[in-house]
Amino acid sequence: MKESVWGYWLIILGLFVFVVMMLYQNYTTTNEQDYYLIKEVTEAALSDSIDWAHYRKYGEMRIIKEKFVEDFTRRFADSVNINKTYNIKFYDIYEAPPKVSVKVTTKTDTYRVMGDTTAVDVVNKLDAIIETSK
Repeated sequence: MKESVWGYWLIILGLFVFVVMMLYQNYTTTNEQDYYLIKEVTEAALSDSIDWAHYRKYGEMRIIKEKFVEDFTRRFADSVNINKTYNIKFYDIYEAPPKVSVKVTTKTDTYRVMGDTTAVDVVNKLDAIIETSK
């Protein structure tokens, strides 16, 4: 009898560990992919939105807000997973000196464990500044 009870506990522990690992793997994979995607897209959108006419005339780096938002949104939409819903918010977009703050929120896949549905919000925030040497 004792050995069978230990066997049941071992099976329950194995199922619990399996569920926790599924949730944790989905969370970490989503977080890492989103962070590097946001980083690369922000860098590319910043370099595309530099106002070169202003730089040639005044010698000061400046970006165009609307062009940055448009480029970021277009590049991000081309690169993301279509199965997930993303919420993009822009904070502190300064034209001169060029600085942007971007926050992207997404949810992990939902899992149903014993009638309880679980999902995690993954939030990534990134601040980017263009620096030049004079």
